[in-house]
Amino acid sequence: MKTIIQVVLWIVSLGFGYLIYKSVNAPIEFKKVKIERFTEVISVMKDIKKSQEAYRTVQGRFARDFKSLVAFVDTANYTITQQRDSSYFEFDKTYGIDVLKEVKIIDTLGLVSVKDSLFKKDNRYKNMMTIPHTVNNAKFVMSSKVIDISGYRAPVFEVKANKSLILHDQPADLLLAENTIGKDIKEISGTDIIVGSLEEVSTNGNWPPVYDRKDKK
Repeated sequence: MKTIIQVVLWIVSLGFGYLIYKSVNAPIEFKKVKIERFTEVISVMKDIKKSQEAYRTVQGRFARDFKSLVAFVDTANYTITQQRDSSYFEFDKTYGIDVLKEVKIIDTLGLVSVKDSLFKKDNRYKNMMTIPHTVNNAKFVMSSKVIDISGYRAPVFEVKANKSLILHDQPADLLLAENTIGKDIKEISGTDIIVGSLEEVSTNGNWPPVYDRKDKK
């Protein structure tokens, strides 16, 4: 009987030890996974952002869906121009003399592929609608529209990725805590990772600078 009690106590001790280890180690592992996955997701969102900015440069607005955006990157070109100052004399009837006129002339130098400019030989843009690390390749939610800013009609866009989709296999209590983070300069607040805005003219992301530094490395 004494031996059985000792064995049971050992099992209970090991069980408590494991629970203590898990309670301490789980948040550390969660943060590691979160940073790795969020960094990859944000990298894709930056590709979407620069593709949208190129789309606006050429089309004057942002793409409404990924099909249009990918097709644009595949086929569109930037027009390369050069601006130079020039002048000429023009007869002025009022004064009866030639008057010097100064003008700016824009020369078209050629075309450059949007694809080559943004991605060179990399074709990753063809899958930029897919959120990394999600079940069944969940897609980013992208919207665009035109808003009125003091009488000026400004095109805007927004792209979202839900944190719960990215961290779907992580502990529920830690995921809940992640989704309820308020404003924090070191964390991504709320339930979504976002770039752009449908309420104001901005193409910024809601992630902290640490993710930009990681991207540069």
